[in-house]
Amino acid sequence: MKFTKINSLKGEIQVPGDKSISHRAIMFGAISQGKTRVRNFLQGADCLSTIDCFQKMGIIIENNTTEVMITGKGLHGLNKPTQILDAGNSGTTTRLISGILVGQNFSCELTGDASIQKRPMKRIIEPLTQMGANICSIKDNGCAPLSIKSSTLKGMHYHSKVASAQVKSAILLAGLYAAEPTSVTEPYVSRNHSEIMLNYFGGNVTTHETTATILPNSMLKGQDVVVPGDISSAAFFIVAGLIVPNSEIYLKNVGINPTRDGIIKVCQKMGGDITLLNVNTANGEPTADILVKSSVLHGIEIGGELIPTLIDEIPIIALLACFANGKTIIKDAEELKVKESNRLDVMVNNLKAMNADITATDDGMIINGGLPLIGTIIDSEDDHRIAMTFAIAGLVADGTVEILKSECVAISYPNFYEELETLYH
Repeated sequence: MKFTKINSLKGEIQVPGDKSISHRAIMFGAISQGKTRVRNFLQGADCLSTIDCFQKMGIIIENNTTEVMITGKGLHGLNKPTQILDAGNSGTTTRLISGILVGQNFSCELTGDASIQKRPMKRIIEPLTQMGANICSIKDNGCAPLSIKSSTLKGMHYHSKVASAQVKSAILLAGLYAAEPTSVTEPYVSRNHSEIMLNYFGGNVTTHETTATILPNSMLKGQDVVVPGDISSAAFFIVAGLIVPNSEIYLKNVGINPTRDGIIKVCQKMGGDITLLNVNTANGEPTADILVKSSVLHGIEIGGELIPTLIDEIPIIALLACFANGKTIIKDAEELKVKESNRLDVMVNNLKAMNADITATDDGMIINGGLPLIGTIIDSEDDHRIAMTFAIAGLVADGTVEILKSECVAISYPNFYEELETLYH
């Protein structure tokens, strides 16, 4: 797919449902008693992989374009799958479902696509094993496919080396099935959608500073869930609205959970004209409409406890920094090396190919803004966030940006290109 420079972006967008929350709604609904109705569910490939896994374990899930209905069978109601569970490209599915599977009374195997089979799973294997789980990497390389067998779980207090919601959630979910309370302490607080939703479904999760604790539970109850718009998807329009001249974009009903709103804080700190309107809370998740206008930006330093709140947005922030006056430093972002692609290397190499003044560091990058970007051919490496980032880059670069494997946006935003085009002016 090809993109060329445009004059402005104007209009209103309703971004799809939050990917993280959509995954959790299916999982928690499946292990709850009774019906769970999910509205504004993200119909992206990753979340559909979660549905497929639970359907293979006997859960009735009715999915249409407006809502998903799940008939839950309780914490111990899953059936042994007759096929290998396939998480596709979804790290969230792989890691979170592992926390549920270690508490079941059957054995199974869990795999994913070529990308998933390279992503680090030792970070969940080790803590779950410490809880008594029988889980291992079949190829003994710390990656999927995973073998999971029936076991008896005990509670523990785990100190995680990384601030990762996927690691934290896998441990907390296993904690539902443990004999004692289970706690996870992180170096910084990662996104807390699991804690919020588990309590909404009747779980008992408490938090103190960077520690989350869950008590064993005998029953969760099905609920109605309204999924807010995904701020990670909104981020591409936020940045586009800031860097494309004469632009004004109105984004409706976007999740602004404080563990996810780093993109807003960074843009405002850089001088971005961003206004939050109609702030609201549903299911414990705050939302707002976001108004974005073209802005004169300046470089800043981004790191520390802010990084977990914007880890998925760093590719588009790197593009944003190319249009900010002065230097932007992104640090403490090693986690980007083990996403769908090595996003640090991919962003540095491709932006450099487009004439950006950008230098890789061990844990991030340094960007000196102000140089005009020049169009080139971009290999997305089947990474949805890379493809969407360079689609936005194509709107402000001289010449043409051509994105290879552009269809990978279906992972999180199937209609991204069509909706972006509605804003062209």
